[in-house]
Amino acid sequence: MNHKVALITGAGKGIGKAIALAFAQAGYQVAVNYNGSKERAMEVVETIRSYGVCAQAFQADVSQEDDVKAMVDAVVETFGRIDVLVNNSGITKDGLMLRMSSEDFHKVIAVNLEGTFHCLRHVSRIMMKQRSGSIINMASVVGLIGNAGQANYAASKAGVIGLTKSAARELALRHIRVNAIAPGFIETDMTAKLAEKDQQKMMEQIPLRSFGKPEDVASVCVALASDAFGYVTGQVIHVDGGMVM
Repeated sequence: MNHKVALITGAGKGIGKAIALAFAQAGYQVAVNYNGSKERAMEVVETIRSYGVCAQAFQADVSQEDDVKAMVDAVVETFGRIDVLVNNSGITKDGLMLRMSSEDFHKVIAVNLEGTFHCLRHVSRIMMKQRSGSIINMASVVGLIGNAGQANYAASKAGVIGLTKSAARELALRHIRVNAIAPGFIETDMTAKLAEKDQQKMMEQIPLRSFGKPEDVASVCVALASDAFGYVTGQVIHVDGGMVM
């Protein structure tokens, strides 16, 4: 596996960090994308290197196409190829729809949906030359069922699902698989800030009666990218404890 390369966007913390570490543990060389803290990204890189595989950090704002192109070019120059892309970068700017500014709506769409498109388009060009690859887009259960106060986020994630299915159809003949993962409530910095009563209310919506962990999402990513799932494309895999059935 040491020759395979995985590019993970938004890999400096949370779910993205867990995904990057999981691919490293599976033997992949890992390109760690970040747009915020370089220090956090380098901590992820050093952890990966301690596993005995290569890793490098790449700064890019995925909402900016020029940034994405430069990042993809740099990853290919460094590693020679890209076998797996995980589009994990995402932001939230929550608020009730009637009070939500156009700026907050468009910023979430720009990062979550347009950013996924930019990365998918530029990486797929590399994969088409290789005639192989696996792309995994991070959606959300919110993109399937909606959520009050998250009209922008829900719209962006619903768009990611549509983009995933369209890309899967376009790229299949080049042996490139495109799937999405729709996490439910996962233990992250965001959920940790919620009041206990709000966490309990969320828990009641989950048949398994627990929040997921970033590692739960990461393990599904690695599985989807593997040859064991080589006949799976255009699918949305729910990692949500049974919230959406």
